[in-house]
Amino acid sequence: MICNKVKEKLLKECHDPAKVCITDLRISHWEEAIQETKGGEANRNLAAECYFLWKTTRLKHLTLTEDIRKMLTELRKMVRLLLLTNGDRQTQREKIEACGCQPYFDAIVVGGEQKEEKPAPSIFHHCCKLLEVQPWDCVMVGDSLDTDIQGGLNAGLKATVWINKTMTMPINTSPTPDYIISSVLDLPALLQNMDHKTNANLETDKMIRFNDGHHSASIESKKC
Repeated sequence: MICNKVKEKLLKECHDPAKVCITDLRISHWEEAIQETKGGEANRNLAAECYFLWKTTRLKHLTLTEDIRKMLTELRKMVRLLLLTNGDRQTQREKIEACGCQPYFDAIVVGGEQKEEKPAPSIFHHCCKLLEVQPWDCVMVGDSLDTDIQGGLNAGLKATVWINKTMTMPINTSPTPDYIISSVLDLPALLQNMDHKTNANLETDKMIRFNDGHHSASIESKKC
């Protein structure tokens, strides 16, 4: 019961690093959850012990599975990859280090280190600059409709892909992603299909332009 209460507090967490450090804030979550469940006086020492046990255990079990490592390695041969995450700088950098994902991405951006986080367009445009690409050439892949998908739409990206593990659709899916997959491992096939559609659309566009009488010695086309 205590752990469930802590999870609820984490989901609703609003952290201002200028006012309180993330460690103190999360110890407070445990302190409040223990008191709300068991009653009695607040026990800061017990709350701190619970927090550090939870944190160290969590970091021990954070890992990229072998199939995901292989997928990222293969994808990076064809496209540039950037990891974008919201959250406190210290917390997110600890998780990134624990799962050893740095070698699989061209860049990593933590929202807590920027002026704005997802879904603000500014952080997406910052990512595009790091990769030296245009927003309309980028695809956002994430499991949050409110931050990942809405942010990709706000920034005018080429497409948004929602990872919906349960494939259970909410009554009102808003914002609406361009694509939905049940696992990140489905991403390579989806990207390949998107590329084929883009090429087909470009070929159709060439034919329409030719038939309309817009003849040219050479017709340039951009491959997204």
